[in-house]
Parts: sequence; structure tokens; C-alpha cells
Amino acid sequence: MSGTDRQAVETMGDYFERIVDVEVTGEEAGPLAGRMVDWMVGEGLITRELSSDGVYSLTVDEGYVPGPNWARAVADSSDPDWLPGPVAVIVGRDHHVGGQGADEAAYAVCPRCRNKTVIIDYPEEFEAKEEVWQPFKDGIAAWKETGEGSAPCSACGASVPVTQWQWEPDFALGALAFDFWGWPPLSARFCATLSRQLGHRTVEHMGKF
Repeated sequence: MSGTDRQAVETMGDYFERIVDVEVTGEEAGPLAGRMVDWMVGEGLITRELSSDGVYSLTVDEGYVPGPNWARAVADSSDPDWLPGPVAVIVGRDHHVGGQGADEAAYAVCPRCRNKTVIIDYPEEFEAKEEVWQPFKDGIAAWKETGEGSAPCSACGASVPVTQWQWEPDFALGALAFDFWGWPPLSARFCATLSRQLGHRTVEHMGKF
């Protein structure tokens, strides 16, 4: 992307790429976040300096300023005019969405019977069916508060923990996430390395504030 193209993108909004740890517990998330910051600082990807410039994460208003080796994390660093923003580290049980931030998942797949529950019937509809979403919404709210929450499958009747439902790609539940604000697209190699460092399965989102 050229400097001109970069400026054009910025006029349309602020972009982020997010990596969500979908397996860490709420109790483990804080210590693990600290270890991951130490690792990224050691790799030169970020510094310990904090900045709020260009950070629009929902629960965090500051992030770590990029380090001298930030380009090692991205797929293409050939644009000399591209200056990435901070990396926000989000700790705490929450739902995460890509795109432009719709609060509901479009669908969820039961891990027991593989039935797909359609919550938003794209492209015919663009809002969630409230009666379908409500049990998931209640289960997610309970999980956020206590660490445990379930939703029933309408097909097999099983009460499935919300962390075990297989959500659409732009929706994830996790207690630890990393928002890379204004970075070029992260490389697949870096995303895989970060997942290995976490020791857990991760989900990646692209989005715009």
C-alpha cells in the first residue's frame, strides 16, 4: 500500500487486527498477558511505552508503542510511510467482534450434534432474531460474570457451555486479546507464533472503528 493509499484508508476510519485467545481462563489471563508483553518487548515488536494515540478498543484506551522490530510481525513492510499504532492488550472475559462491531453472532454451531443455529439470516435480514439470540446472550452474560455460562441447542437439547459453541468467524469469546491498531496485515507466521507462545487456540479478526 502506498503512502497515498494509506492516507486514503485513514480518512475512512481506524483499522485494527485482533488476536483473541479463546481458551485461557479469566484467572490465567492477567499473568499470561504480562508474559506475552515481556515476550513481545524482548522481540522488539513493542516497547513498554504506552500511548492512547489511535487506540479505540472498547475496554482499553492505551496500548504499547511499536518497537524497532515491528516489521517482523507483518506480511509486508515495504511502505516506508506506514507507521503502525499501539498494541492494546485486553484482559477480562468478553465477546469480541470483527468488522464494524455488530454485537451478535450471525450463527453458532453445536459441538455435540453439529446443528447450525442461524441468528442473523443474511442477506435477507441484518438484525438478530431476538428469540434465537436471547439464550446465547444470557449464557454469555453469565460467563462474563462468573466464568460459566451455557446455551441450549434447539436441535439436540444439550446445554452447551458458550465457550464450546463454534461461532461464526467474526465473533469470539475470550479472556485475553491483542488489538494491533493501524498495523499492516499481520503475517500468518507471526499469528502462528503468537498462538504457540500463548499455548492456546486463537481467533483472528479484522475490524474498523
